[in-house]
Amino acid sequence: MTEAVPVQFDSFGLNPALLRAVSDLGFPHATPIQAKAIPPILEGKDVIGCAQTGTGKTAAFFLPILHHLMGSPRGGTRVLVLEPTRELAAQVLEHFRELAPHTPLKAATVYGGVAPGPQMQALRSGCDVVIATPGRLLDHMHQGNARFDRLQVLVLDEADRMLDMG
Repeated sequence: MTEAVPVQFDSFGLNPALLRAVSDLGFPHATPIQAKAIPPILEGKDVIGCAQTGTGKTAAFFLPILHHLMGSPRGGTRVLVLEPTRELAAQVLEHFRELAPHTPLKAATVYGGVAPGPQMQALRSGCDVVIATPGRLLDHMHQGNARFDRLQVLVLDEADRMLDMG
């Protein structure tokens, strides 16, 4: 068997601010899930991916999404990432912060177990990316705090776990 040649991040044509973040993080090349997912997402295609924990799935979807956001007008929430648990939502926010420090993009988390006031403010300010658990997001939607009329991308992260949870 021949081993696959590693794919370099700069071969995807990503925004230089994202390539700088990837370099800052010390990623030498794309993981297999990233090499397979990034090109079709950059083309605007829907992708379903499955890979083990720690293989870079979050960067696989965030890098092309952030690239797209960098090239389009700001205003309102443009990306919604649904997570099954608040721990995963917090983890995905941390990944966002690692990948987007050299960009003007803003993200917020929305999940239960914390005061809803700061979340309400973040939703009303129209941050670019909202990372949320379904229950708390529905609460905010019923209260009129969340608007998704400018939504461009929906990510169902760990969708199998969300379905298992009901």
